[in-house]
Amino acid sequence: QVQLVESGGGLVQAGGSLRLSCVTSGIVFSINDVGWYRQAPGKQREWVAGITSGGRTNYADSVKGRFTISRVNAKNTVYLEMNSLKPDDTAVYYCNTRTVGTGREYWGRGTQVTVSS
Repeated sequence: QVQLVESGGGLVQAGGSLRLSCVTSGIVFSINDVGWYRQAPGKQREWVAGITSGGRTNYADSVKGRFTISRVNAKNTVYLEMNSLKPDDTAVYYCNTRTVGTGREYWGRGTQVTVSS
């Protein structure tokens, strides 16, 4: 059974930092690309950042320079380091992967990030 479990969300003041984690199981983590998405109230889910199996990273323009995605294959975990947080970053953050071979897509249940002004 494939599981993605996010943690690390919380309430933080503008300008603060948080580090999100996503622990995966049931997949060969090291060969899969992984991404972070977010969904703010009343808005569509949007892509935030991605990291390939080879460690190449990419970011949405809205978070570039403030967020850093990384992975530790030995821990089956992907991280999202978020700095200089803004109220607009308030959202539920989700971990996502699409497995190599089957192409099936998996989501975690999300972790809430709230940034107060």
